Amino acid sequence: MIKSLKILLAPLVLLYGLIISLRNLFFDKSVFKSEKVNANVISVGNINVGGSGKTPLVIYVTNLLKNTGYKVGVLSRGYGRRSIGYKLVSKGAEILTSVEECGDEIYHTALECRVAAAVCENRVKGAKRLIEETGIDSIVLDDAFQHRWIARDVDLVVVDQSFVNNKSFFTHNLLPAGDLREGFDSLKRADAIILNRKFLDKEEIKSEMRNHFDEKKIFTSHYKAISFVDAMRKIEYNLDDFKGQESLVVSGIADPQSFLNILNKVHVNTQNKLIFRDHKNYTLKEVQQIRKQFYTTNSHSVVTTEKDAVKLSRFKREFDDIEIFYLKINLRMDDEESFKQYLINNLKNAS
Repeated sequence: MIKSLKILLAPLVLLYGLIISLRNLFFDKSVFKSEKVNANVISVGNINVGGSGKTPLVIYVTNLLKNTGYKVGVLSRGYGRRSIGYKLVSKGAEILTSVEECGDEIYHTALECRVAAAVCENRVKGAKRLIEETGIDSIVLDDAFQHRWIARDVDLVVVDQSFVNNKSFFTHNLLPAGDLREGFDSLKRADAIILNRKFLDKEEIKSEMRNHFDEKKIFTSHYKAISFVDAMRKIEYNLDDFKGQESLVVSGIADPQSFLNILNKVHVNTQNKLIFRDHKNYTLKEVQQIRKQFYTTNSHSVVTTEKDAVKLSRFKREFDDIEIFYLKINLRMDDEESFKQYLINNLKNAS
């Protein structure tokens, strides 16, 4: 169904590509100008729709800067939120709004990093206000590679290794026929590319794709499963505690297969599952669906992603008889020290 729709929409690729090309040309020729703000700006973005690992990289970079001594904050547009304009999510110690008001990704990031955070469609206005309200000296921009109105000191782009090496009409094509927000040639704007292999082994970039990565600074990253965490009580459990457990897997992320793969690797049975669309805004309807599936399959618990757990945990009363756990996953650089030195050196040179 989806592929048939993409084929029907394929003629629009030319129009979309023209608009993207003209927009980038206007920025390259300074017809459109990027505005500087009074802080270090690190952009984290991607070139395709779907789960490339952008949010885990935002969390990784934010914690790295925080632990190095920077007073860092995170700014996002707040995809999927039920609000508009600027909204302060956190000043660092506590969350000041709900996940519905700010969006699941920034809420998850603020909880994980405990730094200042805000959402705003206009990144320049949002950055200025976040700096003014919290006194931060550095901002990590979430999903900002295409948002060129704000100047950045470091432009990081994360690309899924599997996406790069598995070329097809329905992936390596511009929207709406493919999954590309911009073509691979846009990577020339990036300062560094993070090739994220997630839970897979490291692969060489295929020869037909290698020219897009030539002469670019490239780092490789992967995911590491850390533990299972009780979503309601916040108690942490070892991975081995869930070996062979008959759980109901619930997922509402862009790349559910990656989540299922790692659950299989840590020996959690994934036969019983409910897969929702990315950024699923859970309501009582979905809660009842989960409850029904849970009892129909005689599951011992619900296992979900950390991003989904953020939204499901507000239904504490409805899930009072069901244990919900999320798999805690961290992004790791294969060469963490080199990446740290690269990032810090670039910020020092920019100041």
